[in-house]
Amino acid sequence: MTTALSIQGVNSWYGSNQVLKDVNMELPRGQVTAFIGPSGCGKSTMLRSLNRLNDRINGFRLEGKVRVGDMDPYHRSTDLLKLRREVGIVFQKPNPFPKTIFENIALGIRAHYGFRGSELEGRVEQALRDAAIWDEVCDDMKKKSGLALSGGQQQRLCIARTLAIEPKVILMDEPCSALDPLSTKSIEDLILRLAGKHTVVIVTHNLQQAARVSTKTAFFMYGQVEEFGDTQQVFGSPQKGSTRDYIAGAFG
Repeated sequence: MTTALSIQGVNSWYGSNQVLKDVNMELPRGQVTAFIGPSGCGKSTMLRSLNRLNDRINGFRLEGKVRVGDMDPYHRSTDLLKLRREVGIVFQKPNPFPKTIFENIALGIRAHYGFRGSELEGRVEQALRDAAIWDEVCDDMKKKSGLALSGGQQQRLCIARTLAIEPKVILMDEPCSALDPLSTKSIEDLILRLAGKHTVVIVTHNLQQAARVSTKTAFFMYGQVEEFGDTQQVFGSPQKGSTRDYIAGAFG
């Protein structure tokens, strides 16, 4: 197994409140890893620590080692623009820009690569195809606002926006929680297609979703990783009583 993300002895705080406690994981390249656990257990904090989005929160502090490939996100010399190009994120609520569908994708490509003309057009098309939304928007993408799309389409547009800058890792924080069942299936199908070319880490409260899309699963509890392993094993024969209880619905 080739490691895409290495997390060693990570502890983090918001002010005096410790939210992550000695987290250790090696996440495999080209696979989907799910973070599961009850609300407030540290899943999203760990996810956002991988591309330093928590830095925007006053009082946040992290200790330990994080590696993204050969990059140390927390080293003082790290280029944050490069980090966020290599580690993209899709949020819980779709957040398209109030611009055309085309410009939603093109903005990032111009900013990171400076492409113009036919090269830019080709990259936009490829991103929309990769996100399985091209056929739905190609006819009027230069006129229609991204805000005019349905919720599921908006989320796929946001995924296309992330894919357009060619990240090695894609973080997804509850990407289907605001979507209807059909849109959720479309996003799950997309996640499965992305695996292999990209490393995907998804936070989800939907245990069935974690079982459907992930290869590895980490169960968080009170800021700690209680159990981490192959999804089939974690769901089929969990080693910890707390994992068994959570999966059985005893709490959460």
